[in-house]
Parts: sequence; C-alpha cells; structure tokens
Amino acid sequence: MLVIIVFLLTMSFSVALAQESQSNTIQPPPEKDFDQSSYVNVIATALTFLQPRTLDEHSIKQLCLWGLNGLNAIDPSLSVKEEKGLLNLYKVQNIIYSTPLPTTPDNIKLWSQSVVTIWSNAWKNSTTIQSVGAQGIVQAFFDELFDHLDPYSRYVAPSSATTDRDTRDGGEASAGISVIKQGNFFIISSINPNGPSWETGIATGQRLYAVDGKRTAKQSIDTVSKWLRGKEGSPLTLTVGSSTRKRTKVIRIKREAVPPATVFAFTSDNIVMLKVTAFSTDTAEEISQYLDQATQDMKIKGLIIDLRGNRGGVLQQAITSAALLLDNGIAATTQGRYDDANHIWAVQGGDLTKGIPIVILVDGHTASAAEILTAALSDHKRAVVIGSTTLGKGLVQTIAQLPDNGELFVTWSRVLAPLGWPLQGLGVMPQICTSRGEQFVTKQINALKNPPSFYKENVVASRKARPPLDAKTIQTIRSACPAALGTDADLTVANMLILKPALYKQALDLIPNE
Repeated sequence: MLVIIVFLLTMSFSVALAQESQSNTIQPPPEKDFDQSSYVNVIATALTFLQPRTLDEHSIKQLCLWGLNGLNAIDPSLSVKEEKGLLNLYKVQNIIYSTPLPTTPDNIKLWSQSVVTIWSNAWKNSTTIQSVGAQGIVQAFFDELFDHLDPYSRYVAPSSATTDRDTRDGGEASAGISVIKQGNFFIISSINPNGPSWETGIATGQRLYAVDGKRTAKQSIDTVSKWLRGKEGSPLTLTVGSSTRKRTKVIRIKREAVPPATVFAFTSDNIVMLKVTAFSTDTAEEISQYLDQATQDMKIKGLIIDLRGNRGGVLQQAITSAALLLDNGIAATTQGRYDDANHIWAVQGGDLTKGIPIVILVDGHTASAAEILTAALSDHKRAVVIGSTTLGKGLVQTIAQLPDNGELFVTWSRVLAPLGWPLQGLGVMPQICTSRGEQFVTKQINALKNPPSFYKENVVASRKARPPLDAKTIQTIRSACPAALGTDADLTVANMLILKPALYKQALDLIPNE
C-alpha cells in the first residue's frame, strides 16, 4: 500500500455542524435507536477531505448518492432515489421517507445531514440494517462510494485503523528482536536496527536462553514473544549465548515501541542481499544502517535488493531509499488535482555504496513503493532489474483520520517514473526476464554477450510509454515478460551479473538514455 500520511484530527467548517454533535468518539448505538449527531460529523469530515483530493472531480451530491447505495447492498429491499427535487427512501416499491434535496450540490453540511437522516429512517424500517449495526452502515456507505473511484481508496473501521496506526507508528513496546524455535531452543532470527537490541552485541543465530530470568526451554513461541513485549521504557533482561559455548551473556535493555523490521540482511562471498518486505516509517533508516555496517566490515562486490512480494508502503520511504543509492536526480513525479499531490521527488546527497553493482529482484507481487524504488534506480541506470513485470500500482494514497477513529485512504495522485512513463497498470519491465523460463534467460544472457539484445526493444517500449495508456497497449507491453512469482533463477542470475561487470554494464544499457 502506497501512502502519504496525513492526520486529519479536527475539521473546521464555515457553517457549524449540527449542535447536538458532542463527541468525536462513536459509541455503539442503542439496540433500537440510531445516534445521528456523531455520524453527521464523520460524514462531513470525510466529504471535506475527499472532494478536493480525488483523482477526478466529483460533486458532494454525487459522492453521497453513490454512498447511499450502500443501504441496498445491506438490505436489497431498500433503495434511495433522486426524484423531482426529493431524496426518496424506498422499501420495495413504497416510499417510506422523503426529504428535499440540498439546494446546492456541494453543501457539505446539508448533504451530511441528509445522508444520516436517510440512514436513521432505514434503521427504523429494516431489521437487516439494525443487524449490521451503525458501523456496518458507515462501512457500506464508503464501500459503495469508493467502488466508483479507484481500486485502492477505502475506509478502514476504527478497530482495524487503530491496529494499522500502531503498526505504522511502532505499536506495543518490545525488545526489537524476532525468534524462531528449533527443537527445545529459541534462536534469534532477526534484530530490528531501530530497536533497543541493535547495539547491544546480540547477533542473529544466537540462542535466547531466558527472558527476565525465566527459561525459554519448552515454552511456546507465543509465550516467549509475549515475554519480550511490554510497556514502553520497562526494563528487560535477555540471556543469550551460542550453541557451541556454555557461557552465556545477560543483556539489559529497555523496551521501545518501534515499527516492525522490514529489512533483513544476508551476506555471501562479499555480496550483500537486503530483503525488503515493506516500506514503513523506518525502512530507509534500516537500509542505511545495514549498508553502513556492511561497508565498514568488508569490501562489497555488489548489492542485491530483494523486493519480491513487497506490496509497498510509505512513498517517502521509497524516495529516501533511492537517495541512499543515487548521487542525484529525479526519483519520481506525482500528479493529482490537489496542490499538495503534485510533486517532483528529486534526490541528492550521494551514493552510500560508491557505485558498486546493484541488482533488484522483483516479481508480479512487487507493488507501489517497491515499484517506485525499482523504477528510480533502473531509469537512472543504477541497478539491473531481474524477475518479471511488477504489479503496476502507481497511485498514491493520502490518509485522513476521522472523528470515529476510522481512516480514509484516498487516492490523490498518479506516479510517473524518472523517464516519464506511468507505473499504474504498466508496472516495471525488468532488464532480465526470468518468468519465461530457463531457455529464455539463457538466450538473454547470450544476447548481452553479443549485443544488440533482442529483448531491448521490449524494455525501451515500456520506458517510452506515456499516459494515458489503454488496456490493450498495457497488455501488449507487459506480455513481453509476464508477471509471475519469483524463483531461485532470479538470485542465480543476480550473482552472475555482479561477478561479471561486462554483462552487468550491457544489462544497464538496455534502458534508453534520458
């Protein structure tokens, strides 16, 4: 998911909302009643945020009429129709409530009140509506509304939104390590570079023998994980050691709330591989720390960034990650109706790796922020991309927190790669395609040894595509390297290219010049 985080805690309106709205927190409605006041505030806040930000312009009236179809999705006997200046609520073929249409199509206060009044009357006349509860009505409203916009805009209910916010912002405090169970022992499988354990000397592969003096042997993975979590700032002792030595070491730390680790590092033959699972608020910092550590510890031959299965995340983190590996240039451009949605994302500062070969692994599930990083490094000829054509999610969402503590994810801009081609629908075409089988890979490698490459025209066609693109054009371009899951061949080809500079350079040159 590609997002710019914008928290909309309180909205001010030129015309006051209904005076009876007293609280920004929704309480469960009484069994046979519907609390209108707080929902007017939720809808008004949502509409105020939505209208100027959607990719295409729609009136408040249109947004509300779309959303009111959600009642029919819950109870097919109900329908809402605009007729002769009236907003009519039908049950089967009978009008059970009627109210005048608001005098202007963009009066947020009046349309919000009309929507909630329709809801209230539907509640009184339908046990099916009552059975889903007020939150079900709100969810259906936004589901129907967003069904008319794009595939990624959505409403997230308060309970799920709170969990998502905790994940983005850190959530419950912990030791910042992950463990796996092997036999009776617990092994430290990863260490969050932003967590409290990172600089303590703890290493992956060590055994975790005790937590706060409690032995981990014969415990369940859930029990040990629970021991590692607790109140932020609370003290914690970890007893660790190797499998070959009897001596153990006691580490004392304080729990911290940090986002889950998204970057995992592996090294083989002085080639560093970073597996990036998502782009959260600390992903670029994690990449930076691993690269700093690796460049200090060894003479790196090359870097492999594995983005297979990475569905994206925070846009700025993709841009910042690109800045770690580019000396300068445009990483991406975003375009939308709202002023803040239009941006040229330029980077400068310097390549932390000082020009070492970089290979990026992608597959058909690589999306969003992961595609932005891939396109940025590929278009600047800073990395060779290996795998299959990526998902093609080039739309950016911004987030609003509503008075009910739910969230709106609203698509407000489209992403263009540095060379000007659209990510949406098209995806990133790799320089080395592995999704068409081993023989095709061999044919491509042989063509790199004796250029020009037969495959180059496919890569060039993808980079010269310009929006808007129709579905047939997109399908034709993508068919040259069909989207697929990654395989072991991706890593094999990546290591070969890093160890053979001439082939690596030929693969870079498949990208057309700016």
